[in-house]
Amino acid sequence: CDEISKHGDSVKRSASAIGEIDTVASLAETASIRRYIRPEMDDSNEIEIVSGRHPLVEDALGPGKFVPNDLYLSKNKEKMAIITGPNMSGKSTFIRQVALITLMGQAGSFVPAKKARIGIADRIFTRSKLSDDISAGRSTFLIEMEETAVILHQATARSLVVLDEIGRGTSTYDGLAIASAVAEYLHSNPRLGCRTLFATHYHEMTALGDSLPRATNYQVAASEKNGEVVFLHRLLPGGA
Repeated sequence: CDEISKHGDSVKRSASAIGEIDTVASLAETASIRRYIRPEMDDSNEIEIVSGRHPLVEDALGPGKFVPNDLYLSKNKEKMAIITGPNMSGKSTFIRQVALITLMGQAGSFVPAKKARIGIADRIFTRSKLSDDISAGRSTFLIEMEETAVILHQATARSLVVLDEIGRGTSTYDGLAIASAVAEYLHSNPRLGCRTLFATHYHEMTALGDSLPRATNYQVAASEKNGEVVFLHRLLPGGA
């Protein structure tokens, strides 16, 4: 130990260099195997993704089975996507893959898409899942509202906000009122106006896609065959 300690700084520098090489080599190997592309990173407030894929879900399904989707968001045009569709149709997968592609691109990785142009985000905010912390006296609804409040207070015009089912921890109409208010605030507050993906079961929120000038409705398509629901996992314009 005494002998090693004499060379501690050298060992740390070597370990750091090896770790960096391992990280870059792993990203490169993954990009080659899974057909990732180099994203265009710029200082715009836009996100343009062509045939984007979720890296983890695609890996679990196997080659050629994941259904890719496109997205275009811009603070000056379509800055908020309100996404509706049935349970298990792929809403959560889609909004998370956009966040992951953004994160991977800003980390220097290639990304799972045919084309990606990403305006740098200062932070990525997410509000998803239902959970509680009963031992600390924090209900599902309280946790959801705390996380939402953090986003509303800390996000900026350059942030990417990903919201999954706001308002589910309370009664239907209270939840709808909260979800609508959050969407309107993110869209219209002059401090914000950030790029936002808002997945919701509240079909009534599609009215915002018609009334807010830079909000757009999307649906994750599903069909019925022989009395069974078939999930197409395809993002289409309009409300479900």
